[in-house]
Amino acid sequence: FARNKNRMMERENIAVGLDIGTTKIVAMIGKKNEYGKLEILGVGKAKSLGVHKGIVNNISQTISSIKAAVAEAQSSAGVPIHKVTVGIAGKHIRSLQHSDYIMREKPDRFITDDDIEALKDQVKKLVMLPGEEIIHVLPQEYKVDSEGEIQEPVGMHGKRLEANFHVVVGQMGSIRNIARCVREAGLEMEALTLEPLASSEAVLTKEEKEAGVAIVDIGGGTTDIAIFKDNIIRHTCVIPYGGGIITEDIKEGCSIIEKHAEQLKVKFGSAVPELEKDSTFVTIPGLHGRPDKEISLKTLAQIVNARVEEILEMVNTELKAYGAFEQKKKLIAGIVLTGGGSNLKHLRQLANYTTGFDSRIGFANEYVANDKNQYLKGPEFATSIGLLMESLKIRDKKPVAIEEEEIEMKAEEKLAPAEKDMMGDETQTVVQLPTQEPQVVQKTGSSKPTFGQSLMEKVKKFFEEVE
Repeated sequence: FARNKNRMMERENIAVGLDIGTTKIVAMIGKKNEYGKLEILGVGKAKSLGVHKGIVNNISQTISSIKAAVAEAQSSAGVPIHKVTVGIAGKHIRSLQHSDYIMREKPDRFITDDDIEALKDQVKKLVMLPGEEIIHVLPQEYKVDSEGEIQEPVGMHGKRLEANFHVVVGQMGSIRNIARCVREAGLEMEALTLEPLASSEAVLTKEEKEAGVAIVDIGGGTTDIAIFKDNIIRHTCVIPYGGGIITEDIKEGCSIIEKHAEQLKVKFGSAVPELEKDSTFVTIPGLHGRPDKEISLKTLAQIVNARVEEILEMVNTELKAYGAFEQKKKLIAGIVLTGGGSNLKHLRQLANYTTGFDSRIGFANEYVANDKNQYLKGPEFATSIGLLMESLKIRDKKPVAIEEEEIEMKAEEKLAPAEKDMMGDETQTVVQLPTQEPQVVQKTGSSKPTFGQSLMEKVKKFFEEVE
């Protein structure tokens, strides 16, 4: 029954994205509507308790948070969840450039997807540092027989197929921990995707990727960066600071509890102190009968500004490492800020000033068809929507297998009565297979056809009916 439900889910092309973040865990169920747009069926959100700076540090708490988010998503969508596409981030993630080639055995035939997969598999055999594992092998541009700068080699002829790759690497332990949490929560991990790549799916346009753009996803525990130019991924990295550290600073600087610090940051926080008045104060209730505290909004903005500037300086360092200030690699579309941290007031202005690039806030519902009440507009949903889109892409690549399963199911349905007749038949059966010697079934108490024989019978009958 569960398998049938799974098939039903696949046939309807329903996909699930699971974002295991530092502050929250989001499960999002969706599908593509008849116009090819993304339609969200259900969203589940739970507080993340076992994740620190993008890395799982408490398995049991993470499992219960995943279960809570998934249960909420299932009840709002009315669809069971089995397979999920999961995001990964954390300071252990690093990326490198690598170039590799294969010599094709049959150069007279044109290049197919299988050749590209063979080339990718070769890159996956790269020797990494101890305890590291390759997460993504992303082709940038191809070369066919010394003919360079090819974006799509499928259909071309040639013997030597070469490519430059962007390889994303992570710690094996962290990857295993995420996989275990997902498995223990009763789910199957369909794919593991780097979170900045997922966010870029949700908020960037094709034109921006073509012109050159950096997506900066400021989450609770990490800030993820992905840089695109000429529609190709050029650089990815994860900075181990996010919105959570700003809350920590407010807590320390104002001597207040974390809950109040978080509320202050969200409601009154600003990244530019000069735009705040000296005379505006916020009153924080005292703990257990202690007197209330008054905090100046300018002081608050100064605390926030110091940390945000530090994060943006790190972003700048990564942009320089890629070479974004060189003429050829220039990011014409600038920076797109997304993630929960990008909700901070005046962050865009500070980013423009610090990096020198034009920036905009990337809202998560740019590709969503049915978000009338703008619930999913918040940049904090960018990663989960991106993971959902990634999951749908994987489904689009697998229609053949699903169609075959459907044919099998139809055959089973049509032949169910016939099968019952065959099973009830007590006589001796002799089935002649087309290419083999006649197989005589030995007499037993009740001589039933073997599994292979009954399958052949079904297939024969099914094709006769089709004809």
